[in-house]
Amino acid sequence: MPWKDTKPMDERIKFISDSTSGEFTITELAVIYGISRKTAYKWIDRYDEIGIDGLKELSRAPRSCPHKTDDAVVERLIRAKIERMTWGPKKILAVLKVREPDIDWPSVGTVEKWLKRNGLVKRRKRRRVVPPYCEPFLDANEANRVWSADFKGQFKTGDGRWCYPLTMSDNASRYILSCRGLYSPCYGETRNWFEWAFREYGLPDALRTDNGTPFAGRGVTGLSRLSLWLIKLGIRPERIRSGHPEENGRHERMHRTLKEDTAKPPAQDMLKQQERFDGFIREYNEIRPHESIGQKPPASAYNASSRRYPEKLRGVEYDEGVAVRLVKESGEIMFNGKRYYLTELLSGEKVGLVETDNASYEIRFGFHPIGILDVKREKVEPKITV
Repeated sequence: MPWKDTKPMDERIKFISDSTSGEFTITELAVIYGISRKTAYKWIDRYDEIGIDGLKELSRAPRSCPHKTDDAVVERLIRAKIERMTWGPKKILAVLKVREPDIDWPSVGTVEKWLKRNGLVKRRKRRRVVPPYCEPFLDANEANRVWSADFKGQFKTGDGRWCYPLTMSDNASRYILSCRGLYSPCYGETRNWFEWAFREYGLPDALRTDNGTPFAGRGVTGLSRLSLWLIKLGIRPERIRSGHPEENGRHERMHRTLKEDTAKPPAQDMLKQQERFDGFIREYNEIRPHESIGQKPPASAYNASSRRYPEKLRGVEYDEGVAVRLVKESGEIMFNGKRYYLTELLSGEKVGLVETDNASYEIRFGFHPIGILDVKREKVEPKITV
């Protein structure tokens, strides 16, 4: 039998004792201890060369690594990184190759490895994966048809606190409805200021935003608490494509002017900063002419919406023939005897399923499509317009 699992060192000592007794041949020892003749000779040679320490397990790691980066090269890489902490391994390596072309520099991957080992590479944040918005945008051809909103260009006021300007504007008239400096882009405070704007100006048909917090969610439906509330109010939550700010270009252009006029440099605190925002809004809306509306100020082209803010939200409704399902507390619905997960945000709400072909259904929350149920694959997926 081979060396025992328990105390193999004892077995080797016993083996050496038997081999030096002269009572056994190597072949007999190999049979007795269940090892090969080659292994038997190995342990005897190690014992003769080193003594009892030769019977211990030796490291199997290679004594040398021909591909290991030279220590001097690693030190040079580290110094270069410290000099330019914002540079990545590609830039650092490119500059070093020009400065010291005689050195055999390692690959970009190896450079990154050594920088990581020395704590000089920050781990990248995972990008939020938000399903794309799939419906065509409404035309902003009249006031309150489409509003735009965003948190843009957060900065610190003089007292060191962050200011997140929440802005809302009417796309047709360019009228700024609100600009409030908030301490964070959280749902609660954001909703409070949207509610203020809806009470003050009525409801738009659509609200166009980016895919950030709190406008969109990461789940398959793309819903957030804010967009869920907007749908219940009858407002379409339009979202531009990631990396395409030009799809909200009118609002983005206003942002540049806002920041230049109010935040360079920032005010001492949020109260003083809000005074700057308020002054900017008055001038922008009532005095500053805008080329797209005949060199008139936005206030001359804007009227409040006839759709008033409701004091009580009504439940969503569905047309006759739509299969309606109640979303369970777990965020799932039952359909054809199977469970499908949507989002826990919809717990207690009703969704509608409209058959698109023999194998799939469009899932809607009220008027708003939130996904596709694929019966064959038994899976809910984002709705994507081809």
